[in-house]
Amino acid sequence: MTRRSRRLVLISSALVVLAFAAGLVLFALRDTIVFFYTPSDIETKNVAPGTRLRLGGLVKEGSVVKAEGKAITFAVRDANGEIRVSYTGLLPDLFREGQGIVTEGVLESRGQFRADNVLAKHDETYMPRDLAESLKKHGLWQHGQPGAPGAQSGGK
Repeated sequence: MTRRSRRLVLISSALVVLAFAAGLVLFALRDTIVFFYTPSDIETKNVAPGTRLRLGGLVKEGSVVKAEGKAITFAVRDANGEIRVSYTGLLPDLFREGQGIVTEGVLESRGQFRADNVLAKHDETYMPRDLAESLKKHGLWQHGQPGAPGAQSGGK
């Protein structure tokens, strides 16, 4: 075996081992590589209580209840489900009913989520693509609606 062929075998072997290791890592992380879960994702994937995750969806109309101090509860919904969220702290200025949000926190039980961070959309045209497609599919979100993908804001 010549020096060149030994080098090619060594490089090829290293690439195969590297590809195998990358495949194992991606396989192990396949369920955790998501930006957020929707309420129906949590239900269908049977996420265990106590799991730390991001929950995304729309703030359900009429669900925001402000308690003493900075405590607030509201429901996050998507096309097929909803989850009650409890949060203590200051909400973003863009937070309101019907708004697309992502919350970070812990799933306490079926239908109950304790958030420690709330992120509201950054402008009138933002909506996570998978959530917008799901809402469009079920007739809950239309193009041109405030906050819908492609909607025009008044001052721009």
